[in-house]
Amino acid sequence: MWKIFKKPNPDTKISPNIHDNLKTIKEIFKKDKTFVARCFEKNNKTLCLIYINGMVKEDIINRDIIARILDSKIERNKLSLLNYLERHILSTSHLEKSQDLEYAISSILMGKAVLFIDGELEVLIFNVKENNLRSIEEPSSETIVRGPREGFNESLITNLHLIRNRIPHPDLKFVFKEIGRYTKTPICIAYISSIASDKILQEVKKRLDEINIDGILDSGYIADLICDHPLCTFQTIGYTERPDVVCGKLLEGRIAIVVDGSPFVLTLPYLFLETFQSNEDYYTHWALASFNRILRLLGFFLSTTIPSLYVALANYHQELLPTPLLLSIAAAREGVPFPTIVEAFSMIIIFEVLREAGTRLPKPVGQAVSIVGVLVIGEAAVGARFVSAPMVIITALTGITEFLIPQLTASVILFRFIILFFTAFLGLYGTMFGLVIMFIQLFSMKSFGVPYTLHSFTIDFQNIKDTAIRVPWWAMKLRPIILGAKNKVRNKSKFIARGKYNGKNN
Repeated sequence: MWKIFKKPNPDTKISPNIHDNLKTIKEIFKKDKTFVARCFEKNNKTLCLIYINGMVKEDIINRDIIARILDSKIERNKLSLLNYLERHILSTSHLEKSQDLEYAISSILMGKAVLFIDGELEVLIFNVKENNLRSIEEPSSETIVRGPREGFNESLITNLHLIRNRIPHPDLKFVFKEIGRYTKTPICIAYISSIASDKILQEVKKRLDEINIDGILDSGYIADLICDHPLCTFQTIGYTERPDVVCGKLLEGRIAIVVDGSPFVLTLPYLFLETFQSNEDYYTHWALASFNRILRLLGFFLSTTIPSLYVALANYHQELLPTPLLLSIAAAREGVPFPTIVEAFSMIIIFEVLREAGTRLPKPVGQAVSIVGVLVIGEAAVGARFVSAPMVIITALTGITEFLIPQLTASVILFRFIILFFTAFLGLYGTMFGLVIMFIQLFSMKSFGVPYTLHSFTIDFQNIKDTAIRVPWWAMKLRPIILGAKNKVRNKSKFIARGKYNGKNN
């Protein structure tokens, strides 16, 4: 339990003397101008409603709490004033009682209103929190052409409602926790009990229980604290702003973590192949979806190796290039004072600077900076003979292919420089050496006990139906192995060859 007192106090019960309670609370909120204590009399007893200004709906407090108490005629009976108010005057689903002073103060800090009554050993707590949150809208980070337009916002309850609305089944379970010594951030573990692995679920709960931090301000804190490989740039925990993506992963046997105050929901275990998949792949034709996935996979390898291949062929393996192309590259480099490797490193760094500047600046300004930077700086650099024209083309291709896989940006940048470094000394052998290092890391990683490259290089037809390609829905009968081991069958539909319509009524 969160400690609000300077010294440990084993007895935090509500005092029957309202003035003692108010004295304790006012000492805690000393010099806090947002603290409000509204005291009034009813039936010769002092009542005091306490809340934080700006965090509550004051119109509801005035109309539904204070006005109803003052205007009501309380009959004499065996019930205490507090119980009479609870049962006959203030009956609401957002009302609770407590005997704990610490819990009452925590509720005040969370945006609730607490009613103290002189002579009572309990308080009434009203959930009248003001929710100034974004409306449900399409996420800008995951735009699609076809599919649902809803996205998560910063409200935990709203996000859980969006998930429950798509999976209205009793097996969908929510487990709530609080993390953060100061923020007390509510989080929720969502899973389908008849599908998800119990072993993975227990591991998730264990890692969350081991977190001991001052505060959680976004789901990124959680991902960084419970991931399997914190020093690796490849992410082993996925994130998304789309409810349909989360529900799709829950139906495969994965587990979701929803954090209050964050629109990004975590999903785990997370596999390497998921970075090349999009939720729109399941809403379009399977052939187009498979083609797009192959493009993204190709973009990953091109973005990490294009600069290295150019440097290796231009410096070490000119015999592999056609003579006209080799002469064209040599003519373009005439007058350039820097070696090819220096050109490559410089242009890649400049491109990343422009990308970061375009991301951090306000949207209209950022777009202008990106366009002006690419056109003006690139053209001026070629005209001034600082860099060659082929290197500008190589850098542009590298950047474009990087945009195909935004969730792998950190890994792409890191291994691009590692592979380019080895290529500078060993040519194509260095390129191969850098790729071997990357694959060794990928194959040695796990996500909550599941191999990170699961099904990446398998030849089993059953296990590659939803990997780098996607087969039609009627062909995907089983869930992914390991993840949905408790309930393997997810689709019992059969393929039916539809005959042509003959235009006659039966």
